[in-house]
Amino acid sequence: MKKLVLLISALILLVSQKSHSQTKELLNGKDLKGWHVDVPEMDKDPAVKSPFLIRNGLLVSMGTPGGHLITDAEYQNFRLTFQYRFAGKPGNCGALVFVSTSRALYEMFPKSIEIQMMNQNAGDFWCIQEDITVPDMEKRRGPKEKWGVNGDKLRRIPNLTDGTEKPLGEWNSMTIECLKNSIKVWLNGELVNYGYNATAEKGQIALQSEGSEVEFKEVKVTSIKSLTK
Repeated sequence: MKKLVLLISALILLVSQKSHSQTKELLNGKDLKGWHVDVPEMDKDPAVKSPFLIRNGLLVSMGTPGGHLITDAEYQNFRLTFQYRFAGKPGNCGALVFVSTSRALYEMFPKSIEIQMMNQNAGDFWCIQEDITVPDMEKRRGPKEKWGVNGDKLRRIPNLTDGTEKPLGEWNSMTIECLKNSIKVWLNGELVNYGYNATAEKGQIALQSEGSEVEFKEVKVTSIKSLTK
């Protein structure tokens, strides 16, 4: 009996260690190791400071100048989780998945699918030179002949819910699952968007600087084999 108990304990520990090893912290709370900054204004003027910094152990996106903080590594079949809050006035920001070609739209936004974090619109999809399908596509996106992935085309696909964001100053929890060419998004535990048939299946992950100061913490990525139901 004692040997059986020891064997079971060893198996539980092994499973726990394997699960833990599949989750990776993307921020160390000290610097931006593992990420790189892509801010067009920094190319034009060497005196321009990066809008991304570590403050009190948190990642801060200052909002200006506009640009992106992009992982060095690519990811496929993963769950991205993080917490965020607007540090001052509520405004705009976003998390991007399947990131590839930089500055592919308006010489600013990388080719990707954006999961919107704009206040009162968190969970929207934005198609940036990549596309995705959702249920009730025409009802949610608009007339089919106006769909597109660039320019003045209808690139936004609104989220499924209202009132899921926390009051200003409180932390919001976002979960983004990407499996093959499908994406599911939860905000504060509530499913807010689901899409499939995306035109990409893997890529880098990016966070935006887009007009508002935003704080991030507990940014983690975990390998997955199926989408959460």
